[in-house]
Amino acid sequence: MTAVGSLGEVGMLSVWLLGISVGFTTCTAVCLPYLGTWALSRGEGSGAATMDTVAFALGKVAAYTVLGGVAGLLGEILITFLNGGIGHWLIGVAAIVSGAWLLWPKQAHVSCGMRSRASGASPFFMGFALSFTPCTPLAALLAASAITSDVVLGSVYGFLFGLGAAFTPLFLVIPLLGSFGRAMKLEQPWLGKWLLRLGGIALVVIGIRRILLGM
Repeated sequence: MTAVGSLGEVGMLSVWLLGISVGFTTCTAVCLPYLGTWALSRGEGSGAATMDTVAFALGKVAAYTVLGGVAGLLGEILITFLNGGIGHWLIGVAAIVSGAWLLWPKQAHVSCGMRSRASGASPFFMGFALSFTPCTPLAALLAASAITSDVVLGSVYGFLFGLGAAFTPLFLVIPLLGSFGRAMKLEQPWLGKWLLRLGGIALVVIGIRRILLGM
């Protein structure tokens, strides 16, 4: 019996543990440049950065749930599709949109409620897009979901995998970056706009690079 076949039979606990392995390894290394740049540039403090991390994690849970369900419906065809570079495009677009939001000069005139929803949406969609990055644990999840040939069970596998991936050191690192950005703004108020601009430019550049990788 193959390792993937064993994973499909052992069931949900294995999928959850597999997600945890992603959260403490791949997720932190791949996601930190995106969410870290966002939190540091905004400089809204640890509380806001924590909420951004929660939104980011929810985006990943949502994405893995969708991917697991689609794999249960389509089988291992989805793995081939992801290897075609669609993940690079999604990540690139999410990063560019987030960077553009930071660079948007009119954001200061948007109502607090709209600005809060917009700022929360960007981490969510970054988390969603970054979940499409091909890796061995994701391939194992999709293969296990494909074995079920069931959309609902595949979605449950994806959801549990996402919950595991949500356990990540990002919940420690990102609030620290948010606090550091806020401290810089309080000490040197003129740095606020420059942090937004530099962060926005950095995210746009990273996004363009990811799109080029997908070509």
